[in-house]
Amino acid sequence: MSSVVTKRSSMTLFSDARDHYSHRVRMVLAEKGVTVDIIDVDPSHKPEDLAEINPYNSLPTLLDRDLVLYEANVIMEYLDERFPHPPLLPVYPVQRALSRLWITRVEKEWSGRLDVLMAGKGRETVITRARKELRESVISIAPIFSEKPFFMNEEFTLVDCCVTPILWRLKHAGISLPERSTRPLQKYMQTMFERESFRQSLSEAEIEMRD
Repeated sequence: MSSVVTKRSSMTLFSDARDHYSHRVRMVLAEKGVTVDIIDVDPSHKPEDLAEINPYNSLPTLLDRDLVLYEANVIMEYLDERFPHPPLLPVYPVQRALSRLWITRVEKEWSGRLDVLMAGKGRETVITRARKELRESVISIAPIFSEKPFFMNEEFTLVDCCVTPILWRLKHAGISLPERSTRPLQKYMQTMFERESFRQSLSEAEIEMRD
């Protein structure tokens, strides 16, 4: 392992300041109140340290002493177990499984389309389709936010940590939501965006996305 890495604090997060996958991990860290050395990485100029510890050279990457983790959802669940208070997954197996299923649905229906929009590269037809499909998907799910204060739960969970960074980027991605038909979602967004842990998790680049 690189001597540069070993000189850092016991926990280090290599993070992309604009990426919603890195953002969700930073949100978990803030929610848990974990002290961590966050290294902002330019995806086009990644440090040698990262390639030495992560075979995929991907972001986010968490270094916790001798343990190296990559893939945002793996990191999130590890942090939830490593720092159990407050718990961010339900206690009971059925509810835990449903939360994981919602995270999977977010990945399949929202994440990939947002990735296309944030990259801003490729054929215009592909970008236009991604924007249309993401907007329609978000609007279609808006009514569920009238049922419970958080995403399909009475308590704040890892699902909220996945959803909120995506919702924060909608405006930057050129997506506007009709106010009348998405009022429950708009209320949820306002609550999440004002949450202390979310504010703490924001990078300067992310703050600028909604300025």
